[in-house]
Amino acid sequence: MAHKCLLIGLGQIGLGYDLHLDPREAIYTHARAFSVHPAFELVGAVDPSPTQRGLFEQHYALPAYATLASASQAQAPDVVVIASPTAQHSAVLKEVLAQSRPQLVLCEKPLAYGLEEAREMVAACESAGVKLLVNYVRRADPGAIQIKSLIESGQIAGPIKGVVWYSKGFLHNGSHFFNLLEFWLGPFVQAKLLDAGRKWGDHDAEPDVQVEFERGRVVFMAAWEESYSHYTVELLSPSGRLRYEQGGEAIAWQPTQAHSTLAGYKVLQTLPEVVPNGMSRYQWHVADQLACALAGKPHTLSTAAQSLATLEAMHQIINQR
Repeated sequence: MAHKCLLIGLGQIGLGYDLHLDPREAIYTHARAFSVHPAFELVGAVDPSPTQRGLFEQHYALPAYATLASASQAQAPDVVVIASPTAQHSAVLKEVLAQSRPQLVLCEKPLAYGLEEAREMVAACESAGVKLLVNYVRRADPGAIQIKSLIESGQIAGPIKGVVWYSKGFLHNGSHFFNLLEFWLGPFVQAKLLDAGRKWGDHDAEPDVQVEFERGRVVFMAAWEESYSHYTVELLSPSGRLRYEQGGEAIAWQPTQAHSTLAGYKVLQTLPEVVPNGMSRYQWHVADQLACALAGKPHTLSTAAQSLATLEAMHQIINQR
């Protein structure tokens, strides 16, 4: 039987990103993913905006509610997706737990801007017996999972050094790649601030920082979102070079090879090996992993504890400013 899913928040990740794109090619939003994945039944959505509710009802022929209370009276969801603005995550979660007892809550990243709020969210779900996962989408992508396997098998050998370019806030967008690097390279160890950078909004910053993880060291550099979006990861290993480009839409691995003419020298293979990815359907892959979590099977999604660890490490870095 399909798990009933209620969506809270009809912004871009909730509804907008793929609204006018071919569903056979693009699954970027919660609305589309949970409406088409066979393990789930999307039963409705909640948003204060009449315009957004109208768009949802028009495209999905499902009810949209102005308040969580009205949705809770009409629905008994197994899964609740919190896709409201980050500053509202904590309050929305409290209301969800007061109104219902879903099996699982999937919250957008980051859990919260403040550490205390995030800790309270994790504790509240633990107390209520509700599983809490965070939507760091790249951890569900087949390409990212294959990279993790290559690192753990030693094909991408240590020690590993790298560079990440991010923009639009360290917590807001940088956390995607910080969490992904924890997935690949293991827990955060320590960090060295290189440049405090500028503030981003009321709750965020854009530092340049060298971060040491269990299996490698990576420098995070802030770009300029107002000029163009740029999200890349480059990892260098004694066994080759990994390029994670366009936010993960292009992944290439260049293993080392003997130089064609100079004995004793090694170079990177000229033609990189393409690592297939599913970033055009990233929310579908999240739904796939979510179904595994609900079935008690292994999954790659970021748990409440892992997401809180990401936030704690990033706050430690920001507080060095």
